[in-house]
Amino acid sequence: MNLSLTSKILLAMLAGIALGLLMQLLGSLFPDNPITNFYGIWLADGLFDMGGQIFVNSLKLLVVPLVFVSLVCGTSSLGSNSRMGAIAFRTVGLYVITTCIAITLALFFANIVNPGDGISLELPGADAFSAKESPPLIDVVVGMFPSNPFAAMVEGNMLQVIVFAILFGVAVSQAGDFGTRVASTFNNFNEVIMKMVNILMNFAPYGVFCLLAKLFFTLDVGALGSLFWYIATLVFVLIFHATFVYGGLVKFIAGLSPLMFFKKMRPALSMGFSTASSNATMPVTMEVAEEKIGIHNSVASFTIPLGATINMDGTAIMQGVATVFIAQIYGIDIGLLGYLTVILTATLASIGTAGVPGVGLITLSMVLQQAGLPVEGVAIILGVDRLLDMIRTAINVSGDAAVSTVVAVKENKLNRDVFANAN
Repeated sequence: MNLSLTSKILLAMLAGIALGLLMQLLGSLFPDNPITNFYGIWLADGLFDMGGQIFVNSLKLLVVPLVFVSLVCGTSSLGSNSRMGAIAFRTVGLYVITTCIAITLALFFANIVNPGDGISLELPGADAFSAKESPPLIDVVVGMFPSNPFAAMVEGNMLQVIVFAILFGVAVSQAGDFGTRVASTFNNFNEVIMKMVNILMNFAPYGVFCLLAKLFFTLDVGALGSLFWYIATLVFVLIFHATFVYGGLVKFIAGLSPLMFFKKMRPALSMGFSTASSNATMPVTMEVAEEKIGIHNSVASFTIPLGATINMDGTAIMQGVATVFIAQIYGIDIGLLGYLTVILTATLASIGTAGVPGVGLITLSMVLQQAGLPVEGVAIILGVDRLLDMIRTAINVSGDAAVSTVVAVKENKLNRDVFANAN
């Protein structure tokens, strides 16, 4: 049977999860048995760990060249009368609006479910979690403009890479015959890079299997049980947000089928779930957006990288549910003003801390501080955050594509024939 690449990735996901959980169960029932020891030492921490890291690194190596080359191509193709300002305004506006909706939904459903009621956990000491300082907003704005674009590329500072690529692309579009030759060269580079993405995607099932076979072998199942209502509430809101908010954008604003949209997004969603990294998933998201959904490169090359950097609806939902959960465990009522503060802080933090490592924990720490809750409460959910981060990333990836689709429709940059193609 000739399976599609998407089917192979999904089967690899299921196989990796099943094998990891089976080995963990075997180890718990029969401690120190040779099979589990061999699996843990030679496979989980050896072969699978190596294979998973190589796969993720292979995806990440494409991110900077893909974003820079693709964005230069897209910006230069808009011509001298650039629409980049309108595209940027619409894109950022949609990302901010969906983030506000995400945090509001999280607070609403968390207060209905009350996931922290009746739970008494042994809270860790103040030194169990160390909150990182978030940078001042003015430093973030200034930091968007690179003093050395090559250093930005080496460091993987995506906001700086995006800004430089846009400026370079606009210059190419206005440089006459010289710009035309440069644009042609970049278009050739873009085709080569997309071919590299296609080559790497053939190895995706093996990489996904390695990542999940190790993760679910080391997953703290006990923590999953003790935090069941927190996990259930968070997962429900994430799915609800993707289905009705992103699906609603695609259906009522873009005028397209949400079912077809999510069907075409399966490779990117699977990759986002497996890697828990929007940046690592970006090459796949770009390929899906252009070749399966039909978004023109001039739109996708801007909206997808920007979304991978600042669109954190999944993280905003986690912040909302976690805030209510931690407040209920500590027995603190933060009130209506506290919830409004959470909405504002989480929304601003989603952009204000863009590109900072460990951004999810930084923003949650900021939210807890603003709501008057102990930052040490973050340590309660750390044990299950890796698994939930995988789901959040998949939601963020779908949000990047949904906003890109809406912007493409409004800019008449969506190929409806490509979207309607069932393949």
